[in-house]
Amino acid sequence: MKKLLAGLIVSTLTLSLFAGCGAKQDNGTIVGNVPAAQSGNEENKSSKIIVGASVTPHAEILEQTKEILKEQGYELEIREFTDYIQPNLTLEGKELDANYFQHQPYLEDFNEQNKTNLVSVAAVHYEPLGIYPGKTKSLDELQDGATIAVPNDTTNEARALLLLEAIGLIKINPEAGLKATINDITENPRNIKIKELESAQLARALPDVDFAVINGNNALQAGLNAATDALAKEEQDSLAAATFANILVVRKGDEGREDIKALIEALKSDKVKAFIEEKYQGAVVAIF
Repeated sequence: MKKLLAGLIVSTLTLSLFAGCGAKQDNGTIVGNVPAAQSGNEENKSSKIIVGASVTPHAEILEQTKEILKEQGYELEIREFTDYIQPNLTLEGKELDANYFQHQPYLEDFNEQNKTNLVSVAAVHYEPLGIYPGKTKSLDELQDGATIAVPNDTTNEARALLLLEAIGLIKINPEAGLKATINDITENPRNIKIKELESAQLARALPDVDFAVINGNNALQAGLNAATDALAKEEQDSLAAATFANILVVRKGDEGREDIKALIEALKSDKVKAFIEEKYQGAVVAIF
């Protein structure tokens, strides 16, 4: 009888011990009274930097920072986007740590229109916007009444119109500045028809228009280079080069994060600068 009683006591104590520690599932995760987060997964998660980027050249440039960041204990994950809206909305929604695809005037306009609170932490490169031939192959061949396609987003449309003004085709109301649209054209002596299109559609529209004014990244994706293929482009020493530098963007308040500082340092490294110069041959210009 005493032996039976002792056996029951030992069994009870053993069950109590397992219940207090928590049981293990087949995958090794502790459940019960010990939180799974204590396994160290949180530390691994915090070492990953997730950055949204346009495919070309931004994602390609970011790829060059992976080894640099790895040496500092960070894993870089690049999420590619083909539009200019979702990268900012996704960053605001805390699904990204940063994004890299836009310039300061676009960011300011986006914040104003969408009530977001995103800020620039670094200017990395500049992409000259260029005028590319479609049905008409040179500026001298352009006929009155010709059609020129331009980006339809606020800041890039203004930038395109200012480039058309710079080559003497139209004149823009100077008060419109970087918010100029076709409604701000004050003189159009050659009756040029301006066709507003989404930036990603401009290169595909070339067979149907005389010229298209195309953003640097969209031109690169279409196999075009502003330095060699454009009939006219924004110059490196122009106001546009400083105004429309492509920037790394984060949520306000994240500027001082150590992982963001490491990413900025990697993006401004000699390795990245050399890659930009060799890869893009003037179609993308490092500004650091």
